[in-house]
Amino acid sequence: MNRRSFLKKAPVAATGGAMMLNGLSVQAMAQHSPLQSLAASSANDRVLVIIQLHGGNDGLNTLIPINQYARYYDLRPNIAIADKGRRSAVLLDSTLPDEQQIALHPDMYGMKELYDQGKMAIVQSVAYDNMNLSHFRSRDIWFMGGDYDEYKDSGWIGRYLDQLFPGYPDSYPNEAMPDPLGIEIGNSVSLGFHRDNGIPTSIAINNPSQFYNLINSVGVDPPASVADTFYGHELQWILDIEQKSNQYAGRLRELYEKGSNSSGVQYPERYPLSAPVNVVRNGLAPQLQMIARLLSGGIQTKVFLARIGGFDTHASQVEEYDASMGLHAAKLYHISEAMKAFQEDLKFLGLENRVMTVTMSEFGRRAKSNGSYGTDHGTAAPMFVFGRNVKPGIIGTTPDLNDLSRNNIKHQYDYRQVFGSLVQDWMQADAATIERTNFSEYVEPSKKIDLVGDPITSVDAIEFKQARYYLKPCSPNPAAGLTQLQYRINAREWVQLEVLDVMGNLVKQLVDQEQSAGEYTQTLDVSDWKVGTYIIKIETTGWQETTKLIVTQ
Repeated sequence: MNRRSFLKKAPVAATGGAMMLNGLSVQAMAQHSPLQSLAASSANDRVLVIIQLHGGNDGLNTLIPINQYARYYDLRPNIAIADKGRRSAVLLDSTLPDEQQIALHPDMYGMKELYDQGKMAIVQSVAYDNMNLSHFRSRDIWFMGGDYDEYKDSGWIGRYLDQLFPGYPDSYPNEAMPDPLGIEIGNSVSLGFHRDNGIPTSIAINNPSQFYNLINSVGVDPPASVADTFYGHELQWILDIEQKSNQYAGRLRELYEKGSNSSGVQYPERYPLSAPVNVVRNGLAPQLQMIARLLSGGIQTKVFLARIGGFDTHASQVEEYDASMGLHAAKLYHISEAMKAFQEDLKFLGLENRVMTVTMSEFGRRAKSNGSYGTDHGTAAPMFVFGRNVKPGIIGTTPDLNDLSRNNIKHQYDYRQVFGSLVQDWMQADAATIERTNFSEYVEPSKKIDLVGDPITSVDAIEFKQARYYLKPCSPNPAAGLTQLQYRINAREWVQLEVLDVMGNLVKQLVDQEQSAGEYTQTLDVSDWKVGTYIIKIETTGWQETTKLIVTQ
């Protein structure tokens, strides 16, 4: 029996690179200074968070192809999100060309806000050649970083971490890297974090304090000696792994207690509308909240994996009486609002420059709905990338619904192009590390996609937002008679435009109504106004800006 097989079969209290075997407990392992130095020289403080959407997310009801709405409705008349009226699709970006025009599901306002802030990128129609529609096999393919016909006992994350921290697990934890290399939220470790020969580089936890209590509630003193036999060597290896479990458990509790979340950020707990009872609670929010708290405590873990299930929507994807509500709506709300809270938390904690987040799902759904108000296993679907240093916008075009392959959306991008871009540009991996991940081919100029913006000043995000939301100064200014101001919004939303005096008192309400995306002009007659300085203030759901107006005689 090899070590990976043993790990799968052994009774454990925690799975992964740190494991608790009943009846075993040992003391701390000595550190290895050469490897400490190597790890210290290779590490930066950047973190990648992966959100796994279990089950296969329906991309066409996540991103509605507004430019092909009639065809979209023909393909899925019983589940289509309305393009107008109550709870209609939310236009993402009116500045985009027609071939990129999409709208978000109406429960994804949180993501809309992140997009408008320049903190979200969308990669359209992501898959791989000859896509496998088995949940388990396709997940393995995404995690191993291979083709549909490849079988590996390691994952791209594990190989990346193994390259970054050589010698794991023998010399870890150590002074340079006292924390788990990777953390997966849940009860199991995925193939993605396994290094060559099947040894995982992550640990799986649900809560740091619970993990610590669990590890310390089982076990007895280790044997005084271990026989110099095959089975003795295997037992010693397990003892060493269990020792690391004890060390990591104490460390995680320490960092969790040291850290905190921002007091002004409220992570969403429940879906506020009608949905099946088993999907009302937001299962993603507490995972992201815990990651933010661990980061604020000073954890040096490089890669986190959070999970949210429920996307295998063969039936009852929507409510029969309202396609905008139901199971899928609740799940999209959970992701959208949890990510919005997570980004706000990171911002207030001063950690926003360190973290990039990406979503993945094993496959998408068929373009055509079924008779059970659901969708069956399909191929390509969008991926989302979040962060202050993301290069915002949309990569690719809306799926061509008149050019399907056996009722499936054709893919535009390979999943390895997305991960490869993040490993190279965000994690700043060198050529040897990228080669270990199997992504070298996908970061070549002919295939490379750009997902990372300016890591220092976030110029890309600033320029992105300024092109979509703005309040231009009045002209002429100073003014004694007529003057004009222009503003632009990037979504249909409620707009308040008002004139205030320097004390903040309301002088004139110019706009207080819902307006469609676009540019607007306001003409002001200030001929009878008092001489002085005034403040022009505009406010929408996620944006606020002011400009000064000077009135003269």
